[in-house]
Amino acid sequence: MAETWTIGRLIAWTTDYFKSREIESPRLDAEVLLAHLLERDRMYLYVHFDEPLEEAELAAYREMVRRRAAREPVAYITGVREFMGYDFRVTPATLIPRPDTETLVEASIDGLKRLRERMRGDTEELRFADIGTGTGAIALSVLAETADEAVHGRVCATLVDIAEAALTVAKENAERLGVADRADFCAGDLLAPLARAGRAYDAILSNPPYIRADEMAELAPEVRDYEPRTALTDGGDGLGFYRRLIAEARGYMADTAFLAVECGADESETIVELAEAAGWNDVETRKDLAGIERVVIMWK
Repeated sequence: MAETWTIGRLIAWTTDYFKSREIESPRLDAEVLLAHLLERDRMYLYVHFDEPLEEAELAAYREMVRRRAAREPVAYITGVREFMGYDFRVTPATLIPRPDTETLVEASIDGLKRLRERMRGDTEELRFADIGTGTGAIALSVLAETADEAVHGRVCATLVDIAEAALTVAKENAERLGVADRADFCAGDLLAPLARAGRAYDAILSNPPYIRADEMAELAPEVRDYEPRTALTDGGDGLGFYRRLIAEARGYMADTAFLAVECGADESETIVELAEAAGWNDVETRKDLAGIERVVIMWK
């Protein structure tokens, strides 16, 4: 007689197996993968814990478990990652959005609001650029959160990435979030595509590669072995992209504008010093939910 695998039994077995493979969140990962496979939410699993799975479902789930046990990130297996309450498509061509980065989104929305207030009701469009956009999570979340033109005015974005494969994902996410009509996409290195656009931006945002090259070996296998290396490190001290942005960004910005960047846990002080030495004004930092100074904002 064939063995019966119910939802509850399968989750329990998978949780124990993931524990043996030193997976950091074994039960959560087991549930997320199974819920994704069944196209249900996780609450469904608890309500239907005694529901048996079909053989085809078991085979598909076993393959997902195999991939996760090999330390492939859950987001790459499911192809989806939640960020700012929105579901973003992710692929191995893109960095996986993280909760820490929501701090950059929130700071950017506040900065745009400050700009709009300075304009005193002027209906002129505000446009920002997101450098190294990846999935588009930062820029598209800002657009989604500023969709009400009666409150925010019209806000548009230019999303830049050196990888065409990443821009393909970002374009799909723009359609999913319903903000594609306010987004442009440009391929190229750092700020170079902005020169081709030939306009002045009200803000430039970026979550650049900031992990030092000598720290890469210490990263979790999920990050080190699967996420795109060029999105993680500059191959040096982790500050290379900040130096370039701080030195060059003002040439692409309006008279009153801001640059906002995410940074590593121990980098904010150095970035503030770089910004002040380069003549940026009102340089400030924002802490994430863990109390780490995660974002540096500077004004032209």
